[in-house]
Amino acid sequence: MTEDVRLRRGRGSLGFSFFVQGVTFALLVTRIPAIQDQYGISDGLLPAFLAAVPILAGVASIATEHLVKRVAPSVVLRWAQPLVLLALLGVGAGDQMWHVAVALGAFGFAVGALDASMNMLGVSLQRAYGRSIMLGFHASYSLGGIVGASAAWAGAHWHLGLFSSYLPAVAVLLPLAVLGSRYYVDRPEADRARAVTEKGGAAVEKGLGVGGFKLLLPLCLVMACAYIGDSTVSNWSAKYLQDVLGSSEQLATVPYNVYMVTTLIGRSVGDLGVRRFGAVAVVRGGTLVAALGFGVVAVAPGAWTGMLGFTLLGIGLCVIVPQTFAAAGRLFPGASADTAIARLNIFNYVGFLVGAPLVGGIGDAWSYRGAMLVPMVLVLVTLFHARSFGSDGARYGVGHERPRVVDVGRGGNEV
Repeated sequence: MTEDVRLRRGRGSLGFSFFVQGVTFALLVTRIPAIQDQYGISDGLLPAFLAAVPILAGVASIATEHLVKRVAPSVVLRWAQPLVLLALLGVGAGDQMWHVAVALGAFGFAVGALDASMNMLGVSLQRAYGRSIMLGFHASYSLGGIVGASAAWAGAHWHLGLFSSYLPAVAVLLPLAVLGSRYYVDRPEADRARAVTEKGGAAVEKGLGVGGFKLLLPLCLVMACAYIGDSTVSNWSAKYLQDVLGSSEQLATVPYNVYMVTTLIGRSVGDLGVRRFGAVAVVRGGTLVAALGFGVVAVAPGAWTGMLGFTLLGIGLCVIVPQTFAAAGRLFPGASADTAIARLNIFNYVGFLVGAPLVGGIGDAWSYRGAMLVPMVLVLVTLFHARSFGSDGARYGVGHERPRVVDVGRGGNEV
């Protein structure tokens, strides 16, 4: 098998893993009311169940940092993805409180390992390709989220139980994910094992010391702020449109779907923008569009203007997270990248945990219009750290990428 074919298969199989995870996560979060009803979880207890998932995911991300020093990230992903799917099925199969507690715990722990290992493989593949492809992987996740949310809507519409809703998806996706895992491509062993001498690398090899942490900290802040913005949309867009802007209940369900679609579109074309203008310009542009979106939502006189704001949010926020992972791969090359990505991934869950209660608390204490200005300000933090995403003069935004004349796969088939 030629190197080009191996990389194409690796890219396709990893893209499918992102898609599967998008479907799986959407099936879980969009059926939370049904989960609550099936197990009799009170409104007061529900936040504890929901918080347990990202907390355990963060613990698993830390564990993955150490695990990939002994086994390749592809091995972690090969086992984690089936466990996530089976845990989802377990959520739908039980009838007692402890059943769902165990299933959600397994889901959280497995998803932390999955998120970390998927992005490790994505960053190493981008390095092998020599051009920006990370946004494409996250576009697959967005597409999976749309498919999963649509399947969840169908299950709710036809009054299907959770197990009946989840079983077809798991039955189809599980064997395909296992089959696709045969083609994952890890970083070359020599690259993984070599001593890193580039700026910041030595600090990471020794456990992300002071120098390495200082390089990674801006990206951690950006990741957390981006997920605060994302969780604001997912948790509060419907309530905001209905309670603040006076929309109908049916119309209030539209903003999140629009947000997901614009996220998919933005990520699908985002790699082209990175190759043309560099990651710094793309991240700065996305940050300004996202801040504008929050501003429009905060001052919107009616529901349709509010939906315009949420649309801008999807276009702006969608580029930040993939490029944050890619920037970690640039700052910490070789085996150091796996450590950096695992630690960076923790701030995904930090943002998710902080976002919903932050906006809700400010909204209850003051106003929801004012609350929308908080994630706007936090997202703008990215502008102060945009230089961490690469040199303005770098054509593709990451210094390790190859010149276009030797892009992998150029010739008969585009990759």
